[in-house]
Amino acid sequence: MKQKKIALINDITGFGRCSVAVMAPIVAAMKIQAVPVPTAILSTHTQFPVYFFDDYTPKMKDYIQTYKDINLTFDAIATGFLGSEEQVDIVIDFIKSFHTKDSFVLVDPVMGDYGKLYKTYTPAMCNKMKELVQYAEILTPNLTELCTLLDEKYPDEGKISLEKLDSMCEKLAEKGPKHIVVTGIPFNKKQILNFIYNTGEDYQIIMSDKIGDDRSGTGDVVSAIIAGMYLNGHTLYEAAKKATTFVSKCIQYCEDNKVPNYWGLCFEMFLKDLVED
Repeated sequence: MKQKKIALINDITGFGRCSVAVMAPIVAAMKIQAVPVPTAILSTHTQFPVYFFDDYTPKMKDYIQTYKDINLTFDAIATGFLGSEEQVDIVIDFIKSFHTKDSFVLVDPVMGDYGKLYKTYTPAMCNKMKELVQYAEILTPNLTELCTLLDEKYPDEGKISLEKLDSMCEKLAEKGPKHIVVTGIPFNKKQILNFIYNTGEDYQIIMSDKIGDDRSGTGDVVSAIIAGMYLNGHTLYEAAKKATTFVSKCIQYCEDNKVPNYWGLCFEMFLKDLVED
């Protein structure tokens, strides 16, 4: 059987367990070959007090051209944090060049959280991300990103009804993505809601216990598991359920062992849970 390949368009960070550093081993555990397309190189991520940062934008086109020259093909493309409008344009060109009827694109629109956007997300950058969303089959926004992509106000205290989420996802699906997983929605003080939308079907929800505070790289872990499981033939609900269970187990281990939040998830301890026969 031909081994599947997934292009991971994200930064490469040495220490801190985020981006390609977590996505590659996770999809590899699912017997999928990871092919990184770096957007930046960092020694540690930006939550650390010091870090080395090398913007890879000027090198991305030449890097990608190699894959075009050798006629490389991918079964899936997954995108993470993008730091500039130029990077989004490069990614759109990548999708146009490598996406086929037999592959899919997952976009994780890493734009902000808790109702606030990251500093790089100017109005122009937000509009550029809306362009990228049109090319996604699967979209994995949090509530802040869902609201931003639809130009809607972030709800007070992050509280939102299931009916409202359904209507928002339906509206966003009209712009391109057939499948949407809205992740990490605060439900109450003890639980987190994940909302699954599939075009033409009833919505589904997955509840999980809130354990500790937010940890860097969690979104990358979630999107990697969803992309890998979906590529291996699982439904979006099954993929999101696996991601939720896996992340909860990792967070609990981190809490029990007092691992700093900015060190990310100790996912290595549980990679065996992702291996399929």
